[in-house]
Amino acid sequence: MEEKQHKRRVHYSGKYPKKFEEKYKEHNPEKYKDTVEHVIRKGSTPAGMHISIMVKEILDFLQIQPGQQGLDCTLGYGGHTRKMLEQLQGQGCIYGLDIDPIESKKTTERLKVAGFGDNIFKFRLTNFANIDKVCEEAGKFDFVLADLGVSSMQIDNPERGFSYKIDGPLDLRLDPEHGQSAAERLHSITQEEFEGMMIENSDEPYAKEIASKVFSLMKKGNPMDTTTALKNAIADALWKVDKDEKEQAIKKSCARVFQALRIDVNSEFEVLYAFLEKLPGILKTGGRVAILTFHSGEDRLVKKSFKALKKEGIYSEVSDEVIRPSAEECRVNPRSKSTKMRWAIRSE
Repeated sequence: MEEKQHKRRVHYSGKYPKKFEEKYKEHNPEKYKDTVEHVIRKGSTPAGMHISIMVKEILDFLQIQPGQQGLDCTLGYGGHTRKMLEQLQGQGCIYGLDIDPIESKKTTERLKVAGFGDNIFKFRLTNFANIDKVCEEAGKFDFVLADLGVSSMQIDNPERGFSYKIDGPLDLRLDPEHGQSAAERLHSITQEEFEGMMIENSDEPYAKEIASKVFSLMKKGNPMDTTTALKNAIADALWKVDKDEKEQAIKKSCARVFQALRIDVNSEFEVLYAFLEKLPGILKTGGRVAILTFHSGEDRLVKKSFKALKKEGIYSEVSDEVIRPSAEECRVNPRSKSTKMRWAIRSE
């Protein structure tokens, strides 16, 4: 029998790896805790990992008790889920939902290894707009969490196309196996539709100039199919911006344009509408829900829904003001800065 040759791990040059695929230590945080802690101490998020936001605030509000049934609508890296599972002390159950088949597989395996088997944690590969279907199977819930942010694992992976900072295919789909990619979407809409998308989804002040530049380039045969191509087009569109302000203006516009495309490609507002409409129907009497939002459009929808349903008597209490992460959390995890938390309690 021929002996299988051992494949050596690729070594990177320099003290620390720069490429996503070379950051093998950070991709295996349980094994390389010292490396991960070092990255976090520097105020960065380790590649391939997601630091859960506002864990204490969420747990303080949800008041999870052993024996209860909960729902994490956006499983992601599983950090919030794990902390909530710990509160159950082996009694009760949490359902976790996600539409990302790539990351959810890794997360469910991590939770299983951590001791959270099928008896206490149940995963369903579905969009959280389908919470009514999950409720039909599971029954109503004592507590619900929805973290509407994109996970760091998705942002950091250049193959997913979520970040303008890394070159990769312009994809932006949370579920890369279904639907149109952002590149395909751009090539299927009009210049006016793209301009409107940027205004509606991210309040982009240079929407007209960016749409004009992007479509001018595409008409000349330049495909807008990579993150770098779109980033460069945005930079070219802002040629009139004052030199001293240009670098920051480009960064901000890139972030907003990528956000606008991501929201559109994943139908995020439509999904959130459906979720908020179905939410009261899946909560037990006195059931608690916490929602984390990351941009003003999301927060407005959540605020409006909670206030309207409280007025109707469906919720007994809702948060009057948003709850934000502490200054210390923002220092340790800069990606938490834009987070807003709102909560509601189902009427008796």
